[in-house]
Amino acid sequence: MMQNVHLAPETDEDDLYSGYNDYNPTYDTEELENDTAFQQAVRTSHGRRPPSKTSLASSMGGRPVTGLIQDGVTRPMTAVRAAGFTKAALRGSAFDPLGQSRGPAPPLEAKNEDSPEEKIRQLEKKVNELVEESCIANSCGDLKLALEKAKDAGRKERVLVRQREQVTSPENINLDLTYSVLFNLASQYSANEMYAEALNTYQVIVKNKMFTNAGRLKVNMGNIYLKQRNYSKAIKFYRMALDQIPSVHKEMRIKIMQNIGVTFIKTGQYSDAINSFEHIMSMAPNLKAGFNLILSYFAVGDREKMKKAFQKLIAVPLEIDEDDKYISPSDDPHTNLVIEAIKNDHLRQMERERKAMAEKYIMTAAKLIAPVIETSFAVGYDWCVEVVKASQYIELANDLEINKAITFLRQKDFNQAVETLKMFEKKDSRVKSAAATNLSFLYYLENEFVQASSYADLAVSSDRYNPSALTNKGNTVFANGDYEKAAEFYKEALRNDSSCTEALYNIGLTYKKLNRLEEALDCFLKLHAILRNSAEVLYQIAHVYELMEDPNQAIEWLMQLISVVPTDSRALSKLGELYDSEGDKSQAFQYYYESYRYFPSNIEVIEWLGAYYIDTQFCEKAIQYFERAALIQPTQVKWQLMVASCFRRSGNYQKALDTYKDIHRKFPENVECLRFLVRLCTDIGLKEVQEYATKLKRLEKKKEIREQRIKSGRDGIGGSRSKRESSAGSDSGQNCSASSKSERLSARLSALPGTNEPYESSSHREIDASYVDPLGPQAERPKTAAKKRIEEDDFADEELGDDLLPE
Repeated sequence: MMQNVHLAPETDEDDLYSGYNDYNPTYDTEELENDTAFQQAVRTSHGRRPPSKTSLASSMGGRPVTGLIQDGVTRPMTAVRAAGFTKAALRGSAFDPLGQSRGPAPPLEAKNEDSPEEKIRQLEKKVNELVEESCIANSCGDLKLALEKAKDAGRKERVLVRQREQVTSPENINLDLTYSVLFNLASQYSANEMYAEALNTYQVIVKNKMFTNAGRLKVNMGNIYLKQRNYSKAIKFYRMALDQIPSVHKEMRIKIMQNIGVTFIKTGQYSDAINSFEHIMSMAPNLKAGFNLILSYFAVGDREKMKKAFQKLIAVPLEIDEDDKYISPSDDPHTNLVIEAIKNDHLRQMERERKAMAEKYIMTAAKLIAPVIETSFAVGYDWCVEVVKASQYIELANDLEINKAITFLRQKDFNQAVETLKMFEKKDSRVKSAAATNLSFLYYLENEFVQASSYADLAVSSDRYNPSALTNKGNTVFANGDYEKAAEFYKEALRNDSSCTEALYNIGLTYKKLNRLEEALDCFLKLHAILRNSAEVLYQIAHVYELMEDPNQAIEWLMQLISVVPTDSRALSKLGELYDSEGDKSQAFQYYYESYRYFPSNIEVIEWLGAYYIDTQFCEKAIQYFERAALIQPTQVKWQLMVASCFRRSGNYQKALDTYKDIHRKFPENVECLRFLVRLCTDIGLKEVQEYATKLKRLEKKKEIREQRIKSGRDGIGGSRSKRESSAGSDSGQNCSASSKSERLSARLSALPGTNEPYESSSHREIDASYVDPLGPQAERPKTAAKKRIEEDDFADEELGDDLLPE
């Protein structure tokens, strides 16, 4: 056992680094110069010859070579090969595991742009770009450019198809590109209202069997026929599209059925429309289908079905998040940041629009069916309110109640309207403010300014930021003559809502009352930038320029006014007045005559036209105007005297005599008529001259006696002298006023009077306002001057229900 154990001698020291300097002499580069074999290999091709087995074995220092035959014994190949060593190494190649000796990669092969395949590829890319540019132009509203791009894409696509057919087989044609080009072209034709071309293009797509699912484009063809009011063909194509769409596309089928129902309504086939909408409401209820179903039942007059359809409309789910989601439950800054980010994003805006649309449909449907579903509209409104209160739209119940009050106003039942609005005094602040605003408006119309002011205060206290309430409060203060305070309320209303045009208009009138004409003009010019075609604003600007003694600017703005309301007689007469003050009689006559043509009952215009013809020595033409004035004011003797005077001036004495006699029968105590009778009878030589002279002396004597009595009454003793002086002064003032008025009326026969009356109609308009639905779209106020004139003292009010509009 111990024979195999060898002990190391104690004298030997263990060398840890022994053997590291031993190396194969083959790798000794220092002796290469003395190596004859190496030098010969360098000079000749000997080095490229494969080495012999014996030399290789000797160069390896006696180590057996893997996989080689040594001493006649073949050793098997090993399965593992060292990294970087290949058989090439055995053939004398250098050690190059990374392949760096092979040099850089060869350059890429250059494209041949003249090849047919490359040309087809570039043309296809250009067609896609044109289709994309056409769609972008359409989205930007440039329909003509979109159509041009679509046509260009169609032309290039046809060239592309021909080139493909020449190079490749027809199976390789890009059908998707052809479909998109044709579809875009048809869409652009339809957008440009070129319906015939659009239908032809759609027909090309539909008839091509190679296009899959092209049949659903018949919906678009049906839409075009609907726009052309070809309802029978529209229904036909809608039904063809419905047959070609599988039942799995439920939403698409519902939309097509909705189109069919709308088309039936347009054709008056309400029973067929009811069937379509009933099917939609049973399969996938939505707001539009529910509203159209109510319209159809309303058209056929089915009360019970209207109620059921209204309940179905109320039950349609909104599928939006509650408002509580956007209220932060904690003080976590990260949560608050997220809520702030989503509070007004596109999804939130879409939810608001959907909710507003639902409320609009429900309000409109309730207003439509309430008067007909019960014996009276009040009972019908009550039923609608109860149904709404039991639904998810409970906040609309108050709006329906306010709308009920507005309906009472339309029916001229003010007491019921006031009672309905007073019910909201104990409601929450928003509804209370709306009701108080409307009550203030009503009392203002009835000139009960104390009540109007009281409810305006209540509206302001309930909602300090309600511009309608502040405007009404300013109106009541304006009516009491406190213009400075009224201006403050109007300014506050503008601070709360810069788009409150009523407050801006009223503050302009207030500044005009305060004679701050520059500020008034600035307000009206700002308002004109908002309401470009408002007749009232245009007139006010012209009137302010007139007060600033700038008639040229006033005429310019009045010309804009008559371009908006060309048949307004007041605007035309005002233009005539300004031209007359400038001395342009011909232009003044033109506008006065136009004013008379549209409104032949304006005494001032009639008087001016009569005086104009007398000045121009055309007394015969003046007769018709004075005769019309006599018809309008039959108790005024001056018009009939002017008619007789025109006959006398034109030389028709007999007609003048007959006219004076007729005046004498109607007004036997008119001294002027008797004087003309005496003169005419004397000139003609009639026997009645003595009779008329006697009557004239008798009337003159009565007049003298009357004047003596007045004089003796003034000089008499008794009574309070101060009272007599006051009475005498008053009588004198009245006489002076009467005489001055008489002189002014007489002067109008030869010149246009200088009037300071504002732009007004015969009916005094207290306030400019109209009723609008609380949640409906705001209707434009009827500010047409031909329909409602505005006076210098008038000022506008807020529209009813503005404060109920959703934020």
